[in-house]
Amino acid sequence: MLVDDQELVRTGFRMVLGAQPDIEVVGEAADGQAAVEVLRTVEADVVLMDVRMPRMDGVEAARVICAAPDGPRVLILTTFDLDEYAFAAIKAGAAGFLLKDVPPAELISAIRSVHSGDAVVAPSTTRRLLDRFAVLLPEGDRRRQDTGALTAREREVLYHVARGLSNTEIAARLHLAEATVKTHLGRVLAKLGLRDRAQAVVYAYETGVVAPDHPRG
Repeated sequence: MLVDDQELVRTGFRMVLGAQPDIEVVGEAADGQAAVEVLRTVEADVVLMDVRMPRMDGVEAARVICAAPDGPRVLILTTFDLDEYAFAAIKAGAAGFLLKDVPPAELISAIRSVHSGDAVVAPSTTRRLLDRFAVLLPEGDRRRQDTGALTAREREVLYHVARGLSNTEIAARLHLAEATVKTHLGRVLAKLGLRDRAQAVVYAYETGVVAPDHPRG
């Protein structure tokens, strides 16, 4: 499902996605409130959600949609010059976010990843977006929560996840098997009560585990 207040944007996405044999656009909406209403009658697996829209913005819509049992996964679309609300949408349950000028191949890959249950946080564009947003966080908002439950290796994995590295890249960096990295990340999520990779990135930035260009121990 496509949710954006600009019809031209929705048309562009619909053309790109409609050319894929395994993707079907089943609904559209011009704001978050309309999206919630449409989803009562249409079954969607993934929702591409704009952030800044009239009536109900993408953050509140994501919160409503993600709170529903067995609801669709929400992928937030944001502009490079910066929808800080996209960060809040991740906390609300969204599976990740992309920049609106994302290349078509990357958009399609992200939709498939989200549909399979993964979270889209790895691309370099997202890493830059996170860095720019983290600069805007007041120091007092970076609440350093207790990560004492994590082992040193688990903290390392969390740090590299927050810096935007994929499991393959982390494995190479730490000289581990990729399966071992996945195991460590799973333990991090379980110990910190986080849902997925996206929330792990939010956690790391908010608590000071990592800051833009200024890593913290």
